[in-house]
This record gives sequence, structure tokens and C-alpha cells, in this order.
Amino acid sequence: MRCVIARFPFDLTKGEVEQSLSAITPEPVTGVSAAIGRHLYPVMQVGEVITRQNRRDFTVAEMRRALTRLGFTCHDAPPVAPARYPHDDEDALGW
Repeated sequence: MRCVIARFPFDLTKGEVEQSLSAITPEPVTGVSAAIGRHLYPVMQVGEVITRQNRRDFTVAEMRRALTRLGFTCHDAPPVAPARYPHDDEDALGW
């Protein structure tokens, strides 16, 4: 399928993307991610691997659109848990 990423056309298939990432260790997910194979990859890491371009050359939206069109499931950023301080419980009891 033809995808335009960073103003450059790429002819990509789902199999080619999976093969390109098969030997790559996923980075920790802090933003939008894509489920590729049995792993979750940050979409910017996927874009860098499959386009061989710098991450600053394309956007998360471009990569999400391309990966969704290829049939991959994209996930939003995981929710951030609120910070928990050990003394919060003491304040609630008034001690």
C-alpha cells in the first residue's frame, strides 16, 4: 500500500513492516504505540525503522494514519498514574 510519510511516498505492506521490526527491541512506550506482532512499539520508532528517516522528519499523526491503513492497531498514550506520597494516608486520618 502506498503511504506518504514526511512528504515521501512509500510502498509498504504489513508483512514488510513486521519483518523489519522482528529483530528490533521495542523502546518503552510513552506515547502513541502500535501493536506489531506480539509487541507494542512506539509509532515514532516504527517510523524511523521503516522509513530510515530521522524522527523529526515525520509526525505521530502521519505514522498512526499509515500504520492503521496497513492494518495495525494503534493505541493512545497510556494514562499516567497520579503520584502517591506515603504521608497522604496520615493526613486523611488527621494524625
